[in-house]
Amino acid sequence: MKFEVYCDEANPDVLTSDHPRARHLMIGSLWLPAALRGEIKARIIALRERHQAWGEIKWSKVSPNRLDFYVELIDLFVSYGDNLRFRCIAVDHTQLNLALHENDGELGFYKFYYQLLHHWILDFNEYRIFCDVKSNRDPKRLPVLARCLTRANLSSGIESIQSLHSNEVVLIQLCDLLLGAANSRINATLRDSTAKVAVVQRLESALGRSLAPTHKNEEKFNIFKIRLQGGW
Repeated sequence: MKFEVYCDEANPDVLTSDHPRARHLMIGSLWLPAALRGEIKARIIALRERHQAWGEIKWSKVSPNRLDFYVELIDLFVSYGDNLRFRCIAVDHTQLNLALHENDGELGFYKFYYQLLHHWILDFNEYRIFCDVKSNRDPKRLPVLARCLTRANLSSGIESIQSLHSNEVVLIQLCDLLLGAANSRINATLRDSTAKVAVVQRLESALGRSLAPTHKNEEKFNIFKIRLQGGW
């Protein structure tokens, strides 16, 4: 079966700054059967038309005058059940040892990207992976990531990993929204009585739980808080 994965990140300065703005780096991924891409995009376009919401979909743009639109995007995500899944990884700045990554924050970032993707790549499927454009010092980061995933998943096909501008790819934008919701709980950035709280609460109500680190077998909305200091 063919799958597509759309990815985005939040707080990348966790790997490059001694005093990052947030405690956790977050990298998110939205997974769907390739055959559903057109249908999901059409439904998002219909929502845009109904709400006259034509700007880029972003967590940072959630506001009272766009609340109904963003709540309906959450409902759309939920409505597809396991045919539309989200997974993110949270990397704790206080546990990070860059010496394990050659003191290279960029290398560490793509090692965590690997951890995010590898565990959801299943045998006998084919995957195309799309990442938001990121300025890398080493232009080979994505090809190396693709090669590592291919070698670790010999019974699956990694057709491609490519970077695209998020303002041109609505499914990366949807990933941004879901990642923003998870990030707001993991990094405790929500303020009371805001539109963002309403969006998070809608998602939590649909999931039947709070947005917190999940068991590894959670398939709809998986939050993987990696233990960099070991343990169970």
